[in-house]
Amino acid sequence: MSENIHIDNLDKKILDIITKNARVPYLEVARECNVSGAAIHQRVQRLIKIGVIKGSEFKVDPKLVGFKTCAYIGVYLDHPGHYRDIITNFKAIPEIIECHYTTGNYSLFIKVYTRDNEHLRDILTDKIQNIPGVVRTETLISLEESINRQIPVLSK
Repeated sequence: MSENIHIDNLDKKILDIITKNARVPYLEVARECNVSGAAIHQRVQRLIKIGVIKGSEFKVDPKLVGFKTCAYIGVYLDHPGHYRDIITNFKAIPEIIECHYTTGNYSLFIKVYTRDNEHLRDILTDKIQNIPGVVRTETLISLEESINRQIPVLSK
């Protein structure tokens, strides 16, 4: 990325609007920002090009498609050198939707969605805990997602 990343107040206002509703028409964003639709289009394309905006997606409600159990799993590794191989193995497990290399007690912290607790047990015992280099895991089941939002880009 050779372009210097500079985000001005207009960029921040655009980001604030489109992160709340990715399907909002550019003309509506333009009206709220008091600029032309073409200016919004150019700004958004620039933000995509420099990597500030990383795609757009539809969010699926896991519960409505049969994945009722959300869990966070702390993963202990026998050696940090196994990190890359373990990540490769994790990528083959579609129930793992996030993975973070962390400081603290766990080497890795993952988020999984499963159909139910039995499916979670199967993923843990048959897949995750069978990966060479995984010493042990600690699982926390989420009872409810209370907050899920984008990072705020406008200072309040």
